[in-house]
Amino acid sequence: MSFLSITYGLFLLSTLGVFWGVSRLGISGASRQTFQTWIILIASLIFYSSLQIQYVPLLLMLTGITFYIGRAIGAPMDWRVDDNQWQFAQADWNQRRLKLLWVGIILNVLTLLGFKYVPFLLDTIGGLGIQDTASQADWVKNNIIAPLGISFFSFECIAYLVDVYRGAPATHDFVKFAAYKLFFAKFISGPITRFHPFAAQLQTLRFPIPSQAAEGLWLIACGAVKKLLIADHLGTIVGLIFGNIERAGSGDLWLATFAYGLQLYLDFSGYVDVARGSALLMGIDLPQNFDFPYFCTNIATFWRRWHMTLGDWLRNYLYFPLGGSRKGIVRTCLNLMIVMVLAGIWHGAAWGFVVWGCFHGLALVVHRLTDVLSKQFEWLTTFWKTVPGIVSAWFVTQLMVFTTWIFFRLPNLKDSGMVVGRLFGHAGDIQFAQKVYVETLQIDRLHIALLLGAIVLGMGIAYLFNRGLKLQLNWAIKLMLVPLCFFAAWLLAPNESQPYIYFDF
Repeated sequence: MSFLSITYGLFLLSTLGVFWGVSRLGISGASRQTFQTWIILIASLIFYSSLQIQYVPLLLMLTGITFYIGRAIGAPMDWRVDDNQWQFAQADWNQRRLKLLWVGIILNVLTLLGFKYVPFLLDTIGGLGIQDTASQADWVKNNIIAPLGISFFSFECIAYLVDVYRGAPATHDFVKFAAYKLFFAKFISGPITRFHPFAAQLQTLRFPIPSQAAEGLWLIACGAVKKLLIADHLGTIVGLIFGNIERAGSGDLWLATFAYGLQLYLDFSGYVDVARGSALLMGIDLPQNFDFPYFCTNIATFWRRWHMTLGDWLRNYLYFPLGGSRKGIVRTCLNLMIVMVLAGIWHGAAWGFVVWGCFHGLALVVHRLTDVLSKQFEWLTTFWKTVPGIVSAWFVTQLMVFTTWIFFRLPNLKDSGMVVGRLFGHAGDIQFAQKVYVETLQIDRLHIALLLGAIVLGMGIAYLFNRGLKLQLNWAIKLMLVPLCFFAAWLLAPNESQPYIYFDF
């Protein structure tokens, strides 16, 4: 069962019927909340079982372990000590909590490493000349498939434990915690959520008012258009070109690079739209994950508006604990590099993701140094506020973002290095153009470029209305457009829908 399938539609309708049907049975208060929490948990287990039933026991076990470690961290100190021993008891209590926190963090990190990075580590060791590791890496790749959503799952567990260590109350309701951890709408690819805001919403669930229901359906419809109508077609273009990089010319590679940047955004934001829309129909508001990132004029703002919940996690649970920007410019730059390299590694077990993280870390360092210089030279500050300055900043930022997506799409450094080396002055194979554009796509390169421009223009218009003019469609208009969006997505989608890109991460 996957998003935007008929099976998922029937599953969601059935879940909503049972979920809101509870309130019609005359059950109210705490009992109704308990029933609805159980329904979320059972529905989530059914959803995940349709994808990877073999990992359900593991995920429940990890959820239970995190739950009990959180309770132990949040347990109050025993105050039954005399005044002379109070300071020693408090020190012991804090030390115990810190040890428990590290146990929880290490457990989740080792789980993530074991499933996602063992083949990569074995391949890397094999490259150093150590025998038998290559065959072991192949065996792991062929026999062990990582659980879907394990990266997001582990990050949420770590966030919960850190929040409890910092003073947030630990939950004593395992069903509520499990419903949060396994909630089907956001489990596979986020958005990354925190337990306490989610649990607070479970306490105040209300049947959606018309505007809220319309917004939920509108988000699902927008997700269908982004994914099926645009991203999957762009994926066909990207796959044909990047699948034949030896024969592609510079123009073809640039086309694929920008097409992939748009595909990645529309694919992932489309997933999040469906997730948020599904949750909203259940009265749960999941955090926003994208805010027009391709219209940012610096890389720092890009990371505040691209995969926003991951950026928030990296800042709160990695960047700030490392010292943030409180220990001087050199330490700040080092912290930025560390955070982005780890962000690259989180996305996948390949050197291409490490390189991608290094480039983004370097870009953040350059931005931070530029910001320091701008504060020292008034003319530089003035320049960034002029139209040429804004356009230049936007162009440089997005050029960096799009070109580094090459390492994201082709994490094998041999392939990505070949693409980067052929971005300028490389002539393509004539037969390649014939096979790809004429016979397969039945559209020439110029018209594909114009279509990419039309997509960007559409995004620009949406950006102008949403952020510039602060205008939104009326909920009644959204509701009328929902069937049209679904029909267009169903009618014009490719014959075979591609899996969501972030399912691999």
